[in-house]
Amino acid sequence: MNRRNLDDIEFIRANLMGPSSIVMIEELTSKLSLKKGMRVLDLGCGTGLTSIYLALKFGVTVFATDLWISATENYQRFSEFGLENQITPIHADALHLPFANHYFDAVISVDAYQYFGANEQYLDRHLAPLIKEGGIFAIAMPGVKVEFDVVVPAELQPFLSPNGEDIHWHTCEWWRKLWEESPNVCVESVREMSCFSKAWSEWLQSDNDYARENIALLNADDGKYMNLISLIASKK
Repeated sequence: MNRRNLDDIEFIRANLMGPSSIVMIEELTSKLSLKKGMRVLDLGCGTGLTSIYLALKFGVTVFATDLWISATENYQRFSEFGLENQITPIHADALHLPFANHYFDAVISVDAYQYFGANEQYLDRHLAPLIKEGGIFAIAMPGVKVEFDVVVPAELQPFLSPNGEDIHWHTCEWWRKLWEESPNVCVESVREMSCFSKAWSEWLQSDNDYARENIALLNADDGKYMNLISLIASKK
């Protein structure tokens, strides 16, 4: 049986849910020390593209966890790549993760953490306990260059809620401050990613109604506010 590979651009675009998770995870993991046999939590994996990338690129054992996409759908995708024994698909809420403490060598999250992690309790209460001492946290997510504070800029209001409460986009500085308040992690870097244009371009070229709607958002932003952020930390 012929197995799929990640050179299949049409397959990737058909399974995107936002700015290209493949483009983002390539940059996010470019300097990480991930090794074969490590247990990695792919948190908010969506359709599993990032899980497939991690398994193929690094040989790690992946627990592909998502609330919106069923485990059965993801299992079928993983099987197409011959990865059904290397990636475990799990349907779970990020607030109720069904894993043992100190179980994972790393947690990776691409274009998902902003939905559940933008509060002062999530990291220490729900995520950090699952990671081994010295383990890796690597997060990539949409962000902004300046905080919106109370009101979203007028150019973006047709596309976002006026107070931005439904998106949880923040600056590098905002995320650094939040994570540095944790006694359980050591923040190594929080920075603007260089792949913004490429990641969004891949998404906007996909045959997806949400992507077509986002064209107007990107045109309105015109490089003023939106960015992509990477956050790397280690478990104390």
